[in-house]
Amino acid sequence: MLVKSNRKRINPLIVLLSVLFLSTGWGQADFISPKDVVSVDVFLSQDRVHRIEEVKFALVTEIKEGWHINANQVDSEFAIPTEIFIDSLEGVTARGSIFPEFERKQFPFSEDALPVFEGKINIITSLTFADDLPIGEVIVSGSIYYQACNDRICLPPIEIPWNFNIDVVNAREAVTEINQDLFHDEKTVEENDEDGTIGGWIQSKGMFITFILVFFGGLALNLTPCVYPLIPITVSYFANQSTGKISKSFVLALFYVLGMALTYSVLGVVAASTGSMLGSALQNPLVLIFISLVLVALSLSMFGLYEIRVPQSLTSVGGKSRQGIFGALFMGLTVGIIAAPCIGPFVLSLLIFVGEQGNPFLGFWLFFTLALGLGVPFLILGTFSGMISGMPRSGVWMVWVRKLFGVILIGMAVYFLEALIPARIYQYVLAVLLIVGGVYLGWIEKSTGGKLFSVFRWLVGIASLLFAVWLTVPEKEHQEINWETFDYKLLAQAKTDGNPVILDFYADWCIPCKELDHNTFTDEEVVELSKEFVVLKVDLTHGSDQLTKDLKMDFGVKGVPTIVFIGENGEEMKHLRFFGFIEAEEFLTKMKEAVN
Repeated sequence: MLVKSNRKRINPLIVLLSVLFLSTGWGQADFISPKDVVSVDVFLSQDRVHRIEEVKFALVTEIKEGWHINANQVDSEFAIPTEIFIDSLEGVTARGSIFPEFERKQFPFSEDALPVFEGKINIITSLTFADDLPIGEVIVSGSIYYQACNDRICLPPIEIPWNFNIDVVNAREAVTEINQDLFHDEKTVEENDEDGTIGGWIQSKGMFITFILVFFGGLALNLTPCVYPLIPITVSYFANQSTGKISKSFVLALFYVLGMALTYSVLGVVAASTGSMLGSALQNPLVLIFISLVLVALSLSMFGLYEIRVPQSLTSVGGKSRQGIFGALFMGLTVGIIAAPCIGPFVLSLLIFVGEQGNPFLGFWLFFTLALGLGVPFLILGTFSGMISGMPRSGVWMVWVRKLFGVILIGMAVYFLEALIPARIYQYVLAVLLIVGGVYLGWIEKSTGGKLFSVFRWLVGIASLLFAVWLTVPEKEHQEINWETFDYKLLAQAKTDGNPVILDFYADWCIPCKELDHNTFTDEEVVELSKEFVVLKVDLTHGSDQLTKDLKMDFGVKGVPTIVFIGENGEEMKHLRFFGFIEAEEFLTKMKEAVN
């Protein structure tokens, strides 16, 4: 693919040979114009385009039966290759065209088989639009240059023009994919192969098998750090439920998981339908405060200040024995908000599929099935945590255990307020909580349970104090990536200078983001190689400002962390994009590929 200013001159010898071929064939065939041999239609991959976004177009080229055109790669200096030219347009960058596989055919006028195109072929070209391109209609034009032949004659080479119009729209406006049947075989589609996973399963394996696979996909989410906050909350809540029987504990845990699945499903469908991030509810300070207040309220009940009861209007519906079920369901609905940030390639593919289908009913049940898979370990954890109070001789020391879980829940309440508190103050608040909680549980709380229990209490108290001291000690200086806050000017300058870019979309409430910061981004080799990149962080903690909304739309960010690599030419290398936590070694491999 060439811009028009670089077009090759037509070799006069080629034209002369073409005329000679024509003169020998006129007696056997009627004269035909080269324009009548080939027809070209242009189809776009989407109806509109955002700035800093790639759009593909297909030149569907139909070659008259009995004729062929030379391939884009030829063996002979006398053969004229087929080429695509694009007229130079400020703010629009073209990437090399992708031609289909050619055929090799033997003809009477050549001793060797020649590479040619016959029938209908599809030529794919990608365009990227600059971030400063004005909003509005853009006209892209160019031409296809070819020489047509049959088994007896070759026509003079010719250039056929083509053009299309496309609207450049604001990042807030939706863009719809179209004509996807023309692009599914294109090599670069492999970059986003995961996006079609769910749809492919439904077509190839059927709906039943798809739901089973989605369930196991949810189960696999338990291998990610996003589940960490759910563990102490689940254990603490069910340890306070005086069931004693495994059957009752199981029922409560089941409703807890169902509540979690309901919230997760609703948030998933909303995110898929609106294009927002899964887990974006945690961007809202009111949601964070609500979760913290629920945890504090539950904590205080564990200290015996009061007993949380379900309203009489609800218990009258199911009977007094059912009030625990309503409580478990409510807690499940609450922790479903916490589970929402669990994201990865599989969840992303589900978000994209549900968004494309526009079927909220199907989307709800897919996300519900995913959440059930995510909730299986918590069903088991909740069941057996609820059995603690039923253990032999648990009466006295169980009071202390409940207070221990009460302190843990207060700690979790502080954890969810981290995004609203300056980092250093957050550390001191946790340290004070550990000191007060450690002293209280280790020495002030007077529950008895034998010598072994007393030793355990002291160990908990000492460990809490040591942890508090560790929190307040300044961290040792270590190498880390020199991140800059995202700015479109920095992105544009990187493209001008020919520097690759790494974009890190993160949020303060995102646990995998912190794992990347503390483990992957501090690796010595990673830090050293990062100096060859422009490294930019995009803070999605709150996500309410217009810049953040535009960035999420421009880069199709569905969750955090999302890491994007942009090449020296200013185009994203989509096959390097990843979601969630990866080890330093894998990240280093991606960096090396981006640099090379």
